[in-house]
Amino acid sequence: MGKYYTTCGIGIAVALIAYFLLTKLLGLHQYPVLSALNGVIIGVGIFFAIKNYKRAVHDFKYQEGFQLGLFTGGIATTLFAVFMAIYIFQIDSQFAASILDTWSINFNKGSLIVIISLVIMGFSTSFVLTLAFMQLLKESWNPKH
Repeated sequence: MGKYYTTCGIGIAVALIAYFLLTKLLGLHQYPVLSALNGVIIGVGIFFAIKNYKRAVHDFKYQEGFQLGLFTGGIATTLFAVFMAIYIFQIDSQFAASILDTWSINFNKGSLIVIISLVIMGFSTSFVLTLAFMQLLKESWNPKH
């Protein structure tokens, strides 16, 4: 099971980084609404990870599929957060300030809050999408006639 969540997790992270760099190239990286596509990217990766694992094993258990989805999303979120931390703190230090200006908050705006928000959103998206996909992909308890 480890090869499925590491391969798909790294693939999702690469896709998220490529999407961010594409939006940066187009000058659209400062619009937080475009990060909604991150959920779609994570969802596609988790779905294919669970589906491929289910196809490969003989006895598919709900717990294994759920664990696989969470680990896949967790690896992708962690790698993307590391990339964004490097980007925010080393490459473009004004990026976090421009994002935080759109949030309309009235306290000290540190760059770390952007990374923390990204991690929380990534893990929660992974959790919710894994729950949804396992409802589609789990084995039925209904007897077959």
